[in-house]
Amino acid sequence: MRLVSITDIAKKLGISASTVSRALKDHPDISNETKRRVKKLAKDSKYSPNPISQSLKSNRTTNIGVIIPEIAHDSFAKAISGIEEIAYQTGYTTLVCQSNENYEREVVNSNMLLKQRVAGIIVSISQDTMKSDHFRNLIDYHMPLVFFDRACDDIKANKVVIDDAKSAFHAAIYLLERGYNKIAHFAGPKELGICQRRLEGYRAALKKSGISINDQLIRFGGMSEEDGYKSMDGLIREKNLPDAILAVNDPVAIGAFQRIKEEGLNIPNDIGLVGFSNNRITSLVDPPLTTVNQPFYDMGKKSAEILIRIIRDGIESVGTSTFTLEAELIIRGSTK
Repeated sequence: MRLVSITDIAKKLGISASTVSRALKDHPDISNETKRRVKKLAKDSKYSPNPISQSLKSNRTTNIGVIIPEIAHDSFAKAISGIEEIAYQTGYTTLVCQSNENYEREVVNSNMLLKQRVAGIIVSISQDTMKSDHFRNLIDYHMPLVFFDRACDDIKANKVVIDDAKSAFHAAIYLLERGYNKIAHFAGPKELGICQRRLEGYRAALKKSGISINDQLIRFGGMSEEDGYKSMDGLIREKNLPDAILAVNDPVAIGAFQRIKEEGLNIPNDIGLVGFSNNRITSLVDPPLTTVNQPFYDMGKKSAEILIRIIRDGIESVGTSTFTLEAELIIRGSTK
């Protein structure tokens, strides 16, 4: 059934569309009788305002754009839930795009959301993102922008993160305290900020414990299960087995987990394993995975709260700050 428009109401009442529009807004130039007739017919016809039309007039919608690397990634699904909870409470809706860990697709997503006149955008960048011109373009158009988890460090915008270096440091120290002393780090892409900071934390823990850093035990790759599998396979083929692994995220840890099991090695006695994120699968594998719990739901909520405050009060209302949420190590059976 076709939605009723202002033009439909105007034709039925024999008045102009502009009169109907002003009557619905209680304009003082419109008589009470006309207002009454217009509002009654609008109610009887189940008329509702056209959001696209309104956005063209206001140059903004009540939609919030969200760009994430992968919707299937459990952590980002939690973040979306947090964003949508705040959006729902404040009368906004969300348009979710995924970059599939691809820079070019991320650029397309950001340009599309700009053309859609969204009220603001929340972003976690892809593992391939080395340039930030597309985000600078959003700022040039005065588009409210908030990063979470993965951010472009050279862009002046609000960011919601955890202390990646500190979290990786504590995870590595825990492994050392449990008697592991040949710890590998599956580090993710070299250029991604969170990977750099987690590598920094790993290095700092070894240095503090007086253990020399072996660059052969640091493996760079992507952020997927396949990358973890390949990194573990490389160490096995080189006969350079560590006694523990600190992975940059849970998918990488799960990939390593699979290859370790295929080799017939025992987790945690032969090799201990720690991930990062606390994805749902980490509690379902056997043994369950020790991991750093990132509060992605709360990160999503905080990002949405900041963005909506900027939208409502103006870009200058919040400034540009980094909001750091607490992370904690969840100890399970993959470590001694």
